[in-house]
Amino acid sequence: MASLSAYRRLMLKIASVLPERFRAAFLHPAGPTTVFFWAPTFKWGLVIAGIGDLNRPADTISVSQTAALMLTGAIWSRYSMVIIPKNYNLLSVNLFVCATGAYNCVRGLLYQIKQK
Repeated sequence: MASLSAYRRLMLKIASVLPERFRAAFLHPAGPTTVFFWAPTFKWGLVIAGIGDLNRPADTISVSQTAALMLTGAIWSRYSMVIIPKNYNLLSVNLFVCATGAYNCVRGLLYQIKQK
């Protein structure tokens, strides 16, 4: 618990030196002092992996995996807009997860259709 309070004190110290217009976003309930900021931030790794898959040959793409990413991104995008407070970091990462998943899913499907 001591490390959590030390982290919180550090975040509050950083917020105190920020310009006023940035302070509200920094101290937002979904700001960097909470898991609601860090979980979506680390989820950008899925987007980076999806972008990396754009260079993969279509025969190596898993349609079921990319479809799952697409659907998960769509579901969590919707969720991020109905929760209070709205979490725009969660919305943005999931829109990109959905988009990269959809693009790679279509590539994989088109390849499989072409093979039949």
